[in-house]
Amino acid sequence: MTKELLEMAKGMHASGIMTEAAYEKITMRHFEGVRTTKQPLTGEDIRALRTKARLSQAVFADLLNVTTGYVSQLERGTKRPTGAALVLLNVIRRKGIAAIL
Repeated sequence: MTKELLEMAKGMHASGIMTEAAYEKITMRHFEGVRTTKQPLTGEDIRALRTKARLSQAVFADLLNVTTGYVSQLERGTKRPTGAALVLLNVIRRKGIAAIL
């Protein structure tokens, strides 16, 4: 239901029914349950995403704005992705590499 209300607010703002101030008042509590969750990925998952996209570790690292060494550590499982890298990896998993190109 929250998703539909947010969509309706977006439409009301676009049509001028809802003011900019009211639209900007929508806070994070409105997004609970709507935002996609960040799912943890294993090293094998990350390697599979990269190889499916046919990218080297260096190119993949550049797209994620991390170092090649970090990608290597992620793929070996010695580190777990966090923050922006985890979000981008989940976007790639859901929508494919084209979503961040």
